[in-house]
Amino acid sequence: MNQSPSSVWNNCLSFIEDNIQPQAYSTWFKPIVPVKITDNVLSIQVPSKFFYEWLEEHYIKILKLALTKELGKDARLVYVIKMENTFGNKAPYTEKIPSSNNSSLKSQNVETPFTSFTSELKNPFIIPGIRNLQIESQLNPNYTFENFLEGDSNRLARSAGLAVANKPGGTSFNPLLIYGGVGLGKTHLVHAIGVDIKKSYPDKTVLYISSEKFTQQYIDSVKKNNRNDFIHFYQVIDILIVDDVQFLSGKSGTQDVFFHIFNHLHQNGKQVILTSDKAPLDMQDIEQRLLSRFKWGLSAELQTPNFETRVSILKNKLFRDGVEIDDEITEYVAKNINSNVRELEGAIISLIAQSSFNKAEITLDLAKDVISKFVKNNRREVSIDYIQKVVSDYFQMDIETLQSKTRKRHIVQARQIAMYFAKKFTKASLASIGTQIGRRDHATVLHACKTVDNLSFTDKQFRKYVEDLNQRLTV
Repeated sequence: MNQSPSSVWNNCLSFIEDNIQPQAYSTWFKPIVPVKITDNVLSIQVPSKFFYEWLEEHYIKILKLALTKELGKDARLVYVIKMENTFGNKAPYTEKIPSSNNSSLKSQNVETPFTSFTSELKNPFIIPGIRNLQIESQLNPNYTFENFLEGDSNRLARSAGLAVANKPGGTSFNPLLIYGGVGLGKTHLVHAIGVDIKKSYPDKTVLYISSEKFTQQYIDSVKKNNRNDFIHFYQVIDILIVDDVQFLSGKSGTQDVFFHIFNHLHQNGKQVILTSDKAPLDMQDIEQRLLSRFKWGLSAELQTPNFETRVSILKNKLFRDGVEIDDEITEYVAKNINSNVRELEGAIISLIAQSSFNKAEITLDLAKDVISKFVKNNRREVSIDYIQKVVSDYFQMDIETLQSKTRKRHIVQARQIAMYFAKKFTKASLASIGTQIGRRDHATVLHACKTVDNLSFTDKQFRKYVEDLNQRLTV
């Protein structure tokens, strides 16, 4: 009786599914398509050469058992390697690979004669931190929703995160972009979403990665000439979490590959979660087509927590650490550390440490002493955006005017002062400063800094501008 390739392969899958982990089955066997069967030879289509090599290296024994069970001891397997072209062409391409086991094969098919399989294939794409492509989530289990306290400053973002965790890929929040300043809990929140998903959906593949590491992996894949393997790896992820996506700025190659990965995941109902230090509207040097996709779902801002939320965060931290202090002290810390959550928790840790090391009771006087030193040593990092806001407010103009092309003297000088302070207070390159302040080049920034230095010596009024702004930026 003639058997169809689908029926043979489905019988094989039933056997395989009973003998391997659910996640491995979902990742490596569900995408396979049976093509044809001729006598005792089954042809199956796989998405890439990498996919074929991975099956051969890790699942050859179970494939042999399953197929022998269906077609007898002379069963043979042929891989048809086709991968959808993810770069605009509609037609898929076929990669032609001569089999190492049968030199007479010249077509796109790679045949595996089970009786003589001896090849030791190596994984062509090793991702740092992910062992043997058994994909680990890279999530921090300590970051949970339970210790991410809700307040007015984060209610929307936290609620959206819970919705995504309950139904990844099944809400309108795809992508979910969490944005806000340093230390407000963006990374904590996206880890919490990932941790929750792993608990509720253990078979789903979740991966957290920083945009810097993603960029480095892409560069390595280009050097090693396995860019398609890099793309395919990310296309099998169910929930992709990319932290600090603003660092893709100016990296056209990385943006291009991320664009195609994003499209594939979104079209297949996979969840994308992003963080950024600013809203899509304010991102510089990110391609418009990518920015438009960031806006497809929900952009939720994390704002600086208000006093009540800061008190709750401190009390929760103290409870988890088993420490008791008076409410008066907790409120003093919350009142005097108001920039972000990271500094808030750092301040209370410093207070506890001082008490422990000196074997002293935690009093209000000790808190005042520790906090005064902590605030002095942890002055808020000044960003280019913040500098532009302070300078614009000082000269009573909006940021758009500051960044405009106008050559009016007072606006040009305000813009030059903003560039001067950006160079003084940030680690940004001249090119980056110029890009963020009106899309100027590095030479313009260099000229601005020299002009501000010169005018500060020769113009008394101009020197007062610089001194006033310096004081405002260092408070």
